Order: sequence, then C-alpha cells, then structure tokens
Amino acid sequence: MPRTVSAYWLKLWRGNPPGIFLALLSLVVGCAMFIPVLYVFVRGLQGGTASWMRLMDTRIPILLQRSLGLALVVTVLGVVIGVAAAWLVVRTDLPGKRAWQWLLALPMVIPPYIGAITYIIIFGPRGWLHNLPGAHLFSIYSFGGVALVLTTFTYPYVYLICSASLKRMSRSYEEAAQAAGFSRGAVALRVVLPMLRPAIGAGALLIALYVLSDFGAISILRYNTFTTAIYYQMGSFDHKAASILSVILVLISLTLIWLETKTRQGQKFYVTKGGLARGAEIPLGICKWPSFIFIFMLFAVSVLLPLGVLGYWSYTGIVRGALDQRFFGFALNSLSTAGIASILSMTFALPVVYLKLRHPSIVSYSLDKMAYAGYALPGVVVALGLVFVFSNYLPFLYGSMAMLIISYVVRFLPQNMQAVEASLNLVSPRIEEAGRSLGLPPWQTLFKITLPVVAPGILAGGAFVFVSALKELPATLLLRPPGLDTLAVRVWIEAGEGFYHAAAPAALIIILISILPLKWMLSKY
Repeated sequence: MPRTVSAYWLKLWRGNPPGIFLALLSLVVGCAMFIPVLYVFVRGLQGGTASWMRLMDTRIPILLQRSLGLALVVTVLGVVIGVAAAWLVVRTDLPGKRAWQWLLALPMVIPPYIGAITYIIIFGPRGWLHNLPGAHLFSIYSFGGVALVLTTFTYPYVYLICSASLKRMSRSYEEAAQAAGFSRGAVALRVVLPMLRPAIGAGALLIALYVLSDFGAISILRYNTFTTAIYYQMGSFDHKAASILSVILVLISLTLIWLETKTRQGQKFYVTKGGLARGAEIPLGICKWPSFIFIFMLFAVSVLLPLGVLGYWSYTGIVRGALDQRFFGFALNSLSTAGIASILSMTFALPVVYLKLRHPSIVSYSLDKMAYAGYALPGVVVALGLVFVFSNYLPFLYGSMAMLIISYVVRFLPQNMQAVEASLNLVSPRIEEAGRSLGLPPWQTLFKITLPVVAPGILAGGAFVFVSALKELPATLLLRPPGLDTLAVRVWIEAGEGFYHAAAPAALIIILISILPLKWMLSKY
C-alpha cells in the first residue's frame, strides 16, 4: 500500500513532487482564498425556491437592466476613448506625447468614489456650476451622471493595454498595406484595429467587471445596482437575499470572462524581432491641435478637475482644523490594516506561485486558480462570504480587525501573485538545481537563492496590495470592527453628509499614496 501511494504521488506531480510543507501551505492558502466565495455560492443556491422566485419577479430584472446597461455604456465609451487616446499618443506627432503617455494613466489612482464626490461638488444641485444657464438639464444623480463618472476613471484600463500593444506591434503590416494602396484610415481600420482586438477585449473586460463590482461611486450617486442591493440587504440582515443576488452577480462576471475568452480564440498575432523597429510618426496635419485639445480636455476632466476640487477643499479643511487627532487615528487605522494585509500577501503569494511554476500539475494549477477567486468578484460578495464563514465557524474572530485584514488578503492576494510570477519566471530552475546539488535542502535553496532574486517583484506586488487595501470601501464598510474607521470609510461618510472639507484631505492622501505604484508600473511597462 505505501508503495502504491508513493507511485500515485509521483504520478500526480509528473515525477517532480514538492516538499510536504510547501504542498500543505499552498493548499491552506488556496482553500482559504476560495472557501468564502464558494460558501456564498452554496448559500445562494440553497436560498429556497420561494426566495428565488420572489426576487426574480421583483428585484432581479430591474437590477439586471440597470447593471448590464451601465456596464455596456461605460465599456463602449471607455473603449472608444482609450483606443483613440492610445493611438494619438503612441503613433502620431501629437504635441507633448511623452508627457501624455503617463499623464493619461493618472485617473487610475483616483478611486471612482472619490471622483464621484468631486463631480457632485461641481455638478450637484448645490454645486459650483448650479447657477449656470442650462445646468438643471443635467443631473449628476442619474444614469448619465454615473456613466460619466465611471467612464472618466476607468478608460485607462483600455488606454494602458492598447498603448503597450501599439508599442510592440510590428509596423511591417501597416507598411505593406500602404504599399498596396490603402489610405491611412483604411490601414487603421483594417490592419491596426484587428491586431489590437486582444488588447481591446482585455481592457473592455476589465472595465465591465469593474462597473459590475463598483459600490462606492454608484452608492454615492444614488444609483442602484447589484452591489448596492447586496450591501443594503446585508445591512438589513437579509443574508438569504444577499447571497442570491451575489450568485447572480458571480454568474454574470463568469459569463463575461467566458465570452471574452471565446471571442479571443483565433485572434492571436505574432511579431518577429525584426518587425519591432519604430516607423515614422503619423502626421496629424490640420487635426494636430484639435487632437491636442481632445487629449487635454480628457486629462482636465479626469485629473485636473478632481485634484483641483480636492485641493481647494483640503485647504479649507486644514484651515478649519480637519487634521485633528481623529484624522490621524483614521490614517493609522488605514496604514496598519493595509500594511498587515500587504505583509501577509507577500508571505502567502510565493509558495502558491512557486508550487505552480516549479511543480506543475493539476493540483498546483487548481490551487493557483482558487487563490484568484476573490480578485474577480466584488468586495461585497467577498465580505458576505467571510460573514458566513466567520459567524458559523470562527465566531471568536467575527467583527475583529483580523476579519477585515483577511478580506483584504482574499481580495488582493492575486496582485502579489502576478508580480511574483513575473519575477520567478526570470529565474532559471537550473540555478536552484545547482544549489540542491551542493547539498542545500529545498527550503534553504528557496530562501538563499530564489528569494533574493524575486524579492523586488514581491515588494512591488506588496505595494499594489497596500494601495488597493487602502482604497477598498465596500468590504471595509461591512467588516470593520465597531469604532475602527479608515480613510476610505471617512471619505464615504463625510461626503455623504456634505462635509467636503473633512472628506477631501483623506481623499487626497489616498490619491497621493496611490501614485507611487503606478509610477513603478509605467516605468516597467
């Protein structure tokens, strides 16, 4: 029997089994990330036919219409703006193009719920522009207002991915099309756009998933979607309805991922090393300055306007004494919870990724995908799953800071895993094999040889987790212990009560801290 078990173990790992400690640690991490999401799904399916039918007849059709309609409009607008901006910045003689390459990425550091607050201050019923003629024709508290805010702060998903693709795209195909007599417009439509299809699809999927998962901006702008409905159902302790709505939202997200994957099949393009030489910039001619105005206005409404509003109200808040002891307490709460979550993520990401890359098998692949479960889902769904798990099986931790930190790790561990995987792929397995041939056990090889090489990637991933946890709103609202408020929570509460001078300093700090990892990412890619 032991020999049979040993043979099966070797076959399971394709003759390259990991150490027991590495396998068990990765198993614990993968299951811990996946169980809350799985538990929500199971509880939703067990909600009962009566509850499902009641929601199907009342709330679900309206929520489907609102959520999918908003996701569709924001995605289309984000794709149009992102592709146009990427093409102008990368391929044309746009004035100041080097500066625009990173300036147009800055909206990513402004959480949409903070952007929504600044737009309310400007366009709201008592905003700065409410006395202008025709101002009453547009309401920020409407479908159009929500679409405007979300588009403004999500188009960089498409812009960044398409910019990277355009920089790496071979010019030989375009030159061949021009030699065949195609105009520049025809080349863009029939050559460039089809080759950008994978990048556009990836960016569009990110926008759609973000819109479906957003809670902060949508709740501040008083627009009801699945995320707000789940949040308010949990607030009224109707966990059965919340779990059913969560199942629907999970299925929608999985369907979008599946559709994007299916449509991308057969859409692969390859370039040779010699085809990457840069060609001449496309002259814009009489369209140069209109294009510059378009880019500048895009930057103004997505960066200058929000930062200007926050700067004004932050100055007002400082004058009024907003930076008091309570404020620094909120900042300490944010930094401590996000910092601990970042450290835990850096600790747990390495074993899962190492197992996947150095010991490939169905087990390591499955554990890797399980660890990604929380990242693809809204924060309210992850929070609901943790409420179920902790209230039933870990009641001594229910309502504690530990529960909040665990939610951050479940949500953002994949960010660290992506950075670790990128770094570990650059380390040849032969280096580790040489260490073991010199008598080092596997754990010493990992710590003395592999870890020093991948440390920059681990730290970079930890920085992304730190910033994401700092900005996280729905999970923090639902899971924070009584009396523990973070900067993100105070922004949401103070702005909801109209105390913009108290909300602005916290919002500005979140944005300034978020710039650091974005700068690192742009320097690398």
